[in-house]
Amino acid sequence: MRETSSRLLSLLALMQSRPAWTGAELAARLDVSTRTIRNDIDRLRELGYPVDATRGAAGYYQLGVGAKLPPLLLDDEEAVAVAVGLRTGAGVSGMEESSARALAKLEQVLPHRLRRQVNAIHTTLSKGPDNTGSNVKDPEVDPGVVTTIAAAIRDEHYLRFDYAVPDGAEDQLPILVEPYRLVSWQRYWYLVARDERGEWHTYRVDWMELRMATGRRYQPRPMPGDELMDFVLRDVASTGWKVHARITVFASAEEVLSRIHAAVGIVESVDDDTCVLITGAESLEVVAVYIGMLGLDFHITNQPALAEHLQIIGERYLRSIT
Repeated sequence: MRETSSRLLSLLALMQSRPAWTGAELAARLDVSTRTIRNDIDRLRELGYPVDATRGAAGYYQLGVGAKLPPLLLDDEEAVAVAVGLRTGAGVSGMEESSARALAKLEQVLPHRLRRQVNAIHTTLSKGPDNTGSNVKDPEVDPGVVTTIAAAIRDEHYLRFDYAVPDGAEDQLPILVEPYRLVSWQRYWYLVARDERGEWHTYRVDWMELRMATGRRYQPRPMPGDELMDFVLRDVASTGWKVHARITVFASAEEVLSRIHAAVGIVESVDDDTCVLITGAESLEVVAVYIGMLGLDFHITNQPALAEHLQIIGERYLRSIT
């Protein structure tokens, strides 16, 4: 009976991992006969799991839609991802209580090692302002890398990694830092850290390749002067994108700030009628959109790629009205 129960759980986990399985595939994965699979499918149905079956040479099994939500089986990475998502997304208006209940149920059954991973990410994570209007493809970040960084912050261990900026300046290899805080902002993950020279920086997690753990402890020190998110907004605007731009805008800083989202960049005042917008994005096209949405006169210098792109756009717009 114990072997059958264990096999049913394994079968259920497989069927939840992808939409459809043939009987032969399930039998091979569980090292049993197709007849045993058919019997186990019947047992799942008796337990309330809706399993649909398509007969014939191209037949398959798949979990169907039932009247109630059946228990889900999650592997370690899935359990950590769901728990972190519930914690970081619990601020959705009207869903706070439901998220908290779901998180409580999940954390109650998490093994100690997974609970430590979730707690490490939660206690070392800050969330920046979202720019919901962006449709840029999300970067791929290895959950294991985020978990390792969070653990290094929690345990106060130095972190060593290679850092490569795609299509950017010369790579910085390798880097040794005192990790301070993880920041989730605009669907990106950043590490705020203090380097060997005592300088503070932000690093994009999807540009990091972790090296072997150092195991060396450091004495944590607070970030001097700056509020964390103010520092991240400024540093990312000038170093955290594939494309960066400094744009002179012929309007006051207050006027420009009233027209942009906090995620666009930072504004430095020059005088009552002039300021500098420091911004960045994953492409020239997005930077051009930011500039166009200002609705103000501007000037760019020493940025030939951006100037060429704006000229192409300007000529295209002019052709549309001639």
